[in-house]
This record gives sequence, structure tokens and C-alpha cells, in this order.
Amino acid sequence: MEKINCPNCDGISVKNGKQNERQRYICKQCQKSFQLEYAYKAYSSGTNDLIKSLLKEGCGIRSISRIINISTKTVLSRMLRISKTIKPQYFQKLGCKFEVDEIWSFIGNKDNVTWITYAIERQTKIVIGFIVGRKTTESIKPLINKLLSLDPKRIYTDRLNIYPSIIPKAIHKRFQYCTNIIERNNLTLRTHIKRLSRKTICFSKNEKYLEAHLRIYFWG
Repeated sequence: MEKINCPNCDGISVKNGKQNERQRYICKQCQKSFQLEYAYKAYSSGTNDLIKSLLKEGCGIRSISRIINISTKTVLSRMLRISKTIKPQYFQKLGCKFEVDEIWSFIGNKDNVTWITYAIERQTKIVIGFIVGRKTTESIKPLINKLLSLDPKRIYTDRLNIYPSIIPKAIHKRFQYCTNIIERNNLTLRTHIKRLSRKTICFSKNEKYLEAHLRIYFWG
């Protein structure tokens, strides 16, 4: 008799009745109940990885729903669940140069503009951090403080009047073309993330979905 291993803990599983004429199993060790094959695609083992890939390739929520053949609500809930398991990329190198810029999007409707402020390390182009919200000192300062904790050699920004008050003058640089790298990256973001496209009816209904999508794109 073929042994069935639990997909959760790899423990030995035994038969546990049927559902819709499909055999179910239960793990002796962690008590997880499961099937080897599911009629609903959302329960397939590779669904989360497929959702991540499609989110990074410019597909909207409804597009993903049609491709995988699962509901839009399931796609949204999986996106939130996936994002919570992702941690920012580890970066502790000191004395680097960083660029900071803002990119706008919509929340709920096109009358409600929000801003994504994020920072990248110039050489590796790693995203150090981001915030979603208004362009205010209170919202941007935590991101700048994170950069300052890395003892940066330079921080390059645009001419937003908030930056001089929260970045030391000795390391703050803002002049024409100094943010070319991150501004080119903005174009990539708008190409790869459908909800950031300039002319689109695809935008975030809630700020938490925008944050989850960005977290998956940057570090997933």
C-alpha cells in the first residue's frame, strides 16, 4: 500500500472519508486534512507561486482570476496571505548611496490619489523600503530614518521640500538627473504592476492590497 505523506509536515497520513467522491486523508502527526487532487484550483500546491508570478508580470486581479479559474476574492485573500510571509530583502551594508522618489497611484477611485515613496540602493538597485500614503514629513520620515541607520554616503532625492528637513545637509544631494536610476525604475513598476499604470481602470480598492502587491513585487 502506497504511503501518503502530509503536505504540511511530511508525516504519515491515513484515509479520512470522501468528499465529492474524492478520497480525503488526515495526518497522524499534525491532524491536517487534505486531498491529493482538488476540483477547485485554489487548493492546488502551485497556486500561490503562480499568483506571485502573474502579479509580477502585469496581470490584474480579474486577469489572474480568469487564468487560474478561481474567484477574485480568493486571489485578493491569497495575495494578502502571501505578502504577510514575505520579509524585506536583507541589507546591512554601510556607506552606500541611495535614491528616493515618489510615484502616484489611486485608492478606491480616481479622485483619491495616493503616493508610494520608496528607496533603492544605487549599485544593486535593491529596494530598501517603501511607504504608501500622503507626501508628509510624518509618513516619509520612517523611511529616511531606515536609510540613515545604514550610515549612507549620499541620499539623492528630487526637489520635494520635505527632504531637506529630515536628511542631513552633508549627505543630501538633489540636482537634475541625480535620481535617474529610480525614475527609470518607476517606468518598470508601471509596466509590471497593472494597478500603477497611468491610464487604466485597474487600481487598488484598498491601501492594504496596494501594499501587499508592492511587497510581493519588491521582495517576493
